[in-house]
This record gives sequence, structure tokens and C-alpha cells, in this order.
Amino acid sequence: MMDGSQKKALEEQRPLHIVTPLLESWKLSMAAGTTVFLKLENVQPTGSFKIRGIGRLCQEVAKKGCKHFVCPSGGNAGVAAAYAARNLGIPTTVVLPKGANSTLLQRLEREGAEVLMVGKVWDEANLKAQEMAKTDGWVNIPSFDHPMIWEGNGSIVHELKDTLGTRPGVIILSVGGGGLLAGVVAGMKQVGWQDVPIIAMETRGADSFNQAVQAGRLVTLPDITSMAKSLGAKTVAARALECTRECQIISEVVDDEEAVEAIERFLGLPDSGFGAVSTVPPSYQYGPWHKELLRT
Repeated sequence: MMDGSQKKALEEQRPLHIVTPLLESWKLSMAAGTTVFLKLENVQPTGSFKIRGIGRLCQEVAKKGCKHFVCPSGGNAGVAAAYAARNLGIPTTVVLPKGANSTLLQRLEREGAEVLMVGKVWDEANLKAQEMAKTDGWVNIPSFDHPMIWEGNGSIVHELKDTLGTRPGVIILSVGGGGLLAGVVAGMKQVGWQDVPIIAMETRGADSFNQAVQAGRLVTLPDITSMAKSLGAKTVAARALECTRECQIISEVVDDEEAVEAIERFLGLPDSGFGAVSTVPPSYQYGPWHKELLRT
């Protein structure tokens, strides 16, 4: 049990995420013929946007006396949960699919997390985490499917509004399980940007959101066949599909080769492990230019 001073410290604690820069990408701007900004979530303490929502959830369950976090993850969510756990002084177990890369394992070890590898894809790790969370005092920290995670992720939009000073013409983001999309939609509703289109990107073979949009219902993929195995979920969050009825969401899918080529062309990086949100000004509408941006 927490004593009074510990409980007060938790209640007064600041968010675990930082306000990230919003910078113009001149390469993307040249390709689109208009100004394109990148919200650089890769500079978060954990290297991705995940700390916004997961950090928020961890802080809330810590206040209620959680004794141990357990987080199913393909990578970024686990790092966020482990970082939050270390800052909150609570043990954590991260459940990963088998085959996780050594850099990820080293990062989790540095954060003090216990690591358990189960199954080939995130969905199998998720089932194990749910089972482990039945232990008294243990709390499951989902990778993306929780209202408090969406609320935390929505802070991105408030920062965009503060920095831009005006609404963008379109927001471009990636979809794995749908937590970023649900958070951005929540934030857009809070700031009155419901009419701003969202382009939601996936890679073929990890496109559970696109298939759900096409079918009008949740679809479970038989397997994740995209090379981005750790970033995809066989079934997208139900909330992500609900968002398509509340905002204009344009679902697009690219092949792995196109995604890799775009990373090398526009960012000069060998791998993209973070969620960046792109925006273009309101004077530019969704049109033929989008194909260049969709490959980012």
C-alpha cells in the first residue's frame, strides 16, 4: 500500500511525455508542392508517441494501487510501459512476440523490465498478457485499445493547434492497432477540427484497419505478412473503425517495398520505428499529390 506522501506525489506528477517539435520537411514539401510539417514523436523519451497514452494510463492505475504492470507489445508500447514503470517505481513485465531484435531487448533491460517472449505476432503476446494480468495487483497495460490511451495520444492535436495557430488541410498518420488514430480523432473533436481529413496509412499484410473499412466491420487477418510484423495487429481496435463515422478518414495501403523506399528517400533512415504525424496547410486539398506523401 502507498503511504500518503507517495500517493500525493503520484497525483501531482507531470505527464511522462514531452511537447515535441513540429518542423517542415523540405523534401516532402517539394514532393507535395505545398508545406508539409512533421510532428517529431521520435524525440520522445521512449522514441515514439506511445508514451503519451501509455504513460497517462500507467499514472492513473498507479494512483489506484497497481503493484505490477504487464504490457503486450511489438516494441514501442513495451518501452513506453517500462519507462513509465521505472519512473513510477512499479515493476513491469513486457510480453513480446518471439524474434524481437536485440536493441529492443537491451532497451527494455535498461529500463528494468522483465521480458517474456510468446508467439509469433503481437496478438499472441496479448493473450498471454491478459492471462498474467489476472494475478492480484497486476494490471494489463494494452498497447493501444483503452480510452485513457486515446486521451493521452490526443495531446498531439492540442500541440499542433498551439504551434500551427490554424487548422491543417490534412493530417497523415500510420495505423497499427488504431490507438494513434483514435487519439488524434479524440483530440480533433476537442479542438473543433472534425472537418480536417485524416489519411490513415498501413502496409499490405498488416492492413486490418483498411480491410475493416472495406467490409464495414472488424476483420481479423489470418496472419501478419508485412515485414512490419511487430507494428501490426491482426484486428484493429473497434474504436478505430468507429472513428470513420465521426471524421473523414481516408484509408490507404502501400507495399513494404514502397514504405522502405520512402523512408530511404525522404528520411535517410534504415528503419522507421516511430509514429510521426504529418500535416499540410488548409489551402491544399487531398488530390493527385497525395501519392508521394502516402509512400512516407
